[in-house]
Amino acid sequence: MLKFDEKGLIPVIVQSATSGEVLMVAYANKEALRRTLDSGEVWFYSRSRQELWTKGVTSGNELLVKDIKIDCDNDTILVKAEPTGPICHTGRDTCFDEKNELQEDFLPILEEIINERKNSKPEDSYTAKLLSAGLNKISQKVGEEATEVIVAALNESDDEFKNEVADLLYHLLVLMQAKGISLREINAVLANRHKPKDQ
Repeated sequence: MLKFDEKGLIPVIVQSATSGEVLMVAYANKEALRRTLDSGEVWFYSRSRQELWTKGVTSGNELLVKDIKIDCDNDTILVKAEPTGPICHTGRDTCFDEKNELQEDFLPILEEIINERKNSKPEDSYTAKLLSAGLNKISQKVGEEATEVIVAALNESDDEFKNEVADLLYHLLVLMQAKGISLREINAVLANRHKPKDQ
């Protein structure tokens, strides 16, 4: 059960579903949340204007909902969204004057995106189709991508090699998702291998 304040509002933190950057913080009431769930765009309630509003009415820069989570106290909402342009009214990417760019460690974000595709099963998603095809098909794709990495490594183009490695990592993450294995578990295995040995 969500805990709204005495004015019927609840804080909403909007985070980029791709980069992980916090884009903005605003408030919502029950009607704004209903519209968010129904429309797939993030709606808010303006405390100063006392009306519902959504990004993009004038700028065209919308916030498309990818996931919604509630904090442990049920009094704050986290919306993971895909912005279609700069979000701040100043024209900046975020209201905190940060660039909405991919984090250096993108693999955990990609893992989360793959998990979301697995659960929502969008019809136009290659990831969802691959997961539906089963372990044999996914394993076959990993083998194909591994071969392409080897071929690219023997060629002159570093760009080709980087692209093929990216394809292999993506397909490995899909295979891990199909097996129910997380990056955290793989990290634990690697970390355990490199623990100092007892003297």
